[in-house]
Amino acid sequence: MTVHYREKIIALWITFLLGTLFHTQLGLMPIFHGLPVVESHKATSINDISGIMWLMLGFFVLPILAIIFTAFFESKRYRIIHFGLTVFYSVMNLLHIILDLFVQPILWYQITLMVLLFLVGLLLNLVAFQWIKLSSNRNKEQEIFTKAHS
Repeated sequence: MTVHYREKIIALWITFLLGTLFHTQLGLMPIFHGLPVVESHKATSINDISGIMWLMLGFFVLPILAIIFTAFFESKRYRIIHFGLTVFYSVMNLLHIILDLFVQPILWYQITLMVLLFLVGLLLNLVAFQWIKLSSNRNKEQEIFTKAHS
């Protein structure tokens, strides 16, 4: 049975991005319409909002790049870097859940979505780790095959 780690990783990143988009839209749409938003700190000017938007763009672009690179690269080095990225996102999602619990009033639909995204991230960690191990297993199998046919 062939396990397609790259396809699983791409599907999980896309799922994560769709959830992140939904989470972002729930929080940002009021800002775009000049309505008050429940947040832990208020933006005092358009520059504050602009900075947040750049950070959010970066947070969104890294998984997009991970999807592209995963589709085209299989090197051991890339797999390790990719695994580190998945762990970083899991830590960030856990911190996000914790911080969202301090926003008043607590928006439970947002917390539920973030918990789901955190779980998707943990699954992504697992599959990315298995993808790293696959490289080692393939190298060992190739060494055994080469020795047997020498």
